[in-house]
Amino acid sequence: MKSQRYRSMPPENAVGRRDFLKSGGALGAGLILTGRSLLAAQQTEGQQPPAKPAAKPPRPKTNIEDALKVPKTKWSLPGPFPGRVIEVYDPAAMPDGKVDAAVVKAMFEKGIRGLTGKSLKKSFGLFFTKDDVVGLKVNPVGPGLISTRLEVVDAVIDWLTSCGLPRKNIVIWDRFDYMLKDAGFTPERYPGIGIEGLQTMDEAAAEGKTQDNSKWLRADGTHVSVPNFDQKVFYWADVEGPKDLPYLNQHVFNGKYSYFGKLLTQKLTKIINMPAFKNTGNAISMATKNIGYGAVCNTNRLHQPLFLDVCVEVPAFWPVRDKMVLNVTDGLRSQYDGGPDKNAKFAYIDNRLYFASDPFALDMVCHTRIVAKRKEMGVAVNENPRFTEYLRYAEKLGLGIADPAKIAHVKV
Repeated sequence: MKSQRYRSMPPENAVGRRDFLKSGGALGAGLILTGRSLLAAQQTEGQQPPAKPAAKPPRPKTNIEDALKVPKTKWSLPGPFPGRVIEVYDPAAMPDGKVDAAVVKAMFEKGIRGLTGKSLKKSFGLFFTKDDVVGLKVNPVGPGLISTRLEVVDAVIDWLTSCGLPRKNIVIWDRFDYMLKDAGFTPERYPGIGIEGLQTMDEAAAEGKTQDNSKWLRADGTHVSVPNFDQKVFYWADVEGPKDLPYLNQHVFNGKYSYFGKLLTQKLTKIINMPAFKNTGNAISMATKNIGYGAVCNTNRLHQPLFLDVCVEVPAFWPVRDKMVLNVTDGLRSQYDGGPDKNAKFAYIDNRLYFASDPFALDMVCHTRIVAKRKEMGVAVNENPRFTEYLRYAEKLGLGIADPAKIAHVKV
């Protein structure tokens, strides 16, 4: 992939390349309310209210009740440390913008010990066994700027393997295979570690640069990645995905079902969620969004009617709820505006890592921090409670803690 596909400072009002793909290309333009157009709507909402506010459409029905019927296990969210968030800061982590791997490794180890109150080996036993197959869910969006740092992933792998987990039992994964490669997650960089994308996508076809769909469309009219998804385990929402080919190219399916990847349902026994610290409008795009929109296909249809609720309801299903035992948010370089894609104008070195078994408490802490940063930098902030209501929704479902008064935020 050519590096010039990524623009570090796109025009202020431009719809970025990834957002164009999210919209399903030209034929899926009806879904352009994702990405930066959604961001703009969020940022301006409340500042210039319409004379006659439109009635809020009814919330689409989902199958969340199916998820809640499945009994929890000892590993289920919010994990062994509900409401506990560890923030580790070291100003030496990224001198001159380059990661000091030794400092980051030390930060990681402090974070684990701070979270559990135990040694690294005993901490391992709280989350894993030596027979587990552990998936590291990275965020490869914004490579070179705000994607999950390779050095943070290195620190996680060093911890797991030092405690007896074989390298062959570790899988670095994301939804898109090409994004993993772009961000440096390759077999050459990680020998012996699995690298898996839930699906492939033909970028040239998605961008309208070619009419040849043979790289992703099979003769029977289905996507080549269909076998990668478990059609017995799904998040259903009463929202149809578009029928055009650009949408299908990116989303594999286009009905009312978002299927979980077989990697989650059939292979991984544990998950470590490793998001980057960034915004999406007045909300954040961190722990719960990294997994909520990364574990299933056919997601763009959900952005407008169920955008943040997806970050709760997808993790409520057993392939995530019962397997995602640890969350490590990479805030070494953070971004307070212009997200969820990278934008160098709003990125800054912050030298922080955040740790939690409870992703909802973690996101509440990070949301509070990003709001403070946005205010510090003079960015208009819409503090409507709906931007954190999804976290409180998760607390009602017993998935985590969102009430700041109940969150133990420990700074190291």
